Amino acid sequence: MADRMSPLDASFLHIEDDVSHMHIGSIGIFEGPSPGYDKVVSMVTGKLPLVPRYRQVVRFVPFDLGRPVWSDDPHFNAEYHVRHTALPSPGGEPELRRLVGRVMSQQLDRTKPLWEIWMVEGLEDGRWAMVSKTHHCMVDGVSGTDLLSVIMDTSPKASKPLPDEWVPEPALPRSQLAVEAVLDMARSPYEQMRSVRAATRVPRQAVGQAGELVQGLRSMAGLVRRTPPSTLNGPIGPHRRYAWASTSVDDIKTVRKGVGGTFNDVVLAAVTRGFRDLLLERGESTDRVVRTLVPVSVRGRDASGRAVGDGTYENKVSAMFAELPVGLEDPAERLQAISEQMDGLKESKQAVAGEALTSLGGFAPPMLLALGTRLATRAPQRNVNTVTTNVPGPQTALFAGGRRMLKAYPYVPLAGQMRVGVAIFSYDGQVNFGVTGDYDSAPDIDVLCEGIEAGMDEFLVLADKGKR
Repeated sequence: MADRMSPLDASFLHIEDDVSHMHIGSIGIFEGPSPGYDKVVSMVTGKLPLVPRYRQVVRFVPFDLGRPVWSDDPHFNAEYHVRHTALPSPGGEPELRRLVGRVMSQQLDRTKPLWEIWMVEGLEDGRWAMVSKTHHCMVDGVSGTDLLSVIMDTSPKASKPLPDEWVPEPALPRSQLAVEAVLDMARSPYEQMRSVRAATRVPRQAVGQAGELVQGLRSMAGLVRRTPPSTLNGPIGPHRRYAWASTSVDDIKTVRKGVGGTFNDVVLAAVTRGFRDLLLERGESTDRVVRTLVPVSVRGRDASGRAVGDGTYENKVSAMFAELPVGLEDPAERLQAISEQMDGLKESKQAVAGEALTSLGGFAPPMLLALGTRLATRAPQRNVNTVTTNVPGPQTALFAGGRRMLKAYPYVPLAGQMRVGVAIFSYDGQVNFGVTGDYDSAPDIDVLCEGIEAGMDEFLVLADKGKR
């Protein structure tokens, strides 16, 4: 039986085109000296039994009769995916950012498993880096963190390679893929009715979920209002720029205690300052809002509220839409506006509605799903200006080849008409912002990064005044 993609995972493949490359990624900077390329390859291959998807390729069903399926790659070669390069002198941040932009501008080869890891030597102070790329159809941000933890070690002592008896399963003939896809479509109405019957066994719960869905859809209907025209939106090219900003978990806790808001509120308020500075630098009016898509994990959560896995690496994300108040100059007012808005969004159940709409894709003919996602990304996107994704990472140090990872920066792709995207990743007491920009239309993303750090400085000043 074919291992068929979920509707959401398949949509990330269909979104991709010559200019929209749908891989997520990370940049890890490690203490030196480098362990050497062969050791990095061994480190990765020694963990592959834990991540079967890393040795599978995407196969498309003839005539788009069904969603794509995963199939073992009979020609898998780890050295194709683990690559080796070096920075030119002096090996500083500008050189590394330029390399990341160039690597992320290259679309992943769909005839191979959809991931790459680049070992980068030549960083200043004897350090080295690992740049990873993974297609979004394989994994969302939260489970991506789990994959990073699987591949790396939690102590300087490298773990032993796992026993590996992997033998690729024979690929199904294209004719069988088509037959199974038709059978799946025939079974879908039955599966739908089965889900309805299961829900009616707990009528109170079903009614409650329906109420939340209606409430969320009503809130999302407000997105029909267009935001004012801006250079943040427009056609993009295939090339990328990359930059980053940093703060710390302790600084955000200080702001929360002294000024208010949640962790996510403080982060979004700092990003708001960054976009305000960017618009002012471009000579654009800030008498507006910047509407951002905020991905939300809908995975199960443990007692501490942390997202947990379910044994799969499928995407389990929904979305809310926030309006960043870039017109507010006062940082305290900015944070308060964000906090009030996020409280309202949680009450509005937007994420519940987003998940329900995504799930409906499971009952849509795959051909229409493919066409719909392509059209959606190519239509003018003046309703949403950017994406801001915040992923909690491990708060203990990780190691590769016995070397400690000192910093970790996230990478978010661009698609459709969005020219700038922001990803936030917390790791070992740090909070790092990775900013992706279209190479041609966003040459000034450093201004946004500097604004994020300036926004955090403003909040720390306010928090300090609050102590007096």
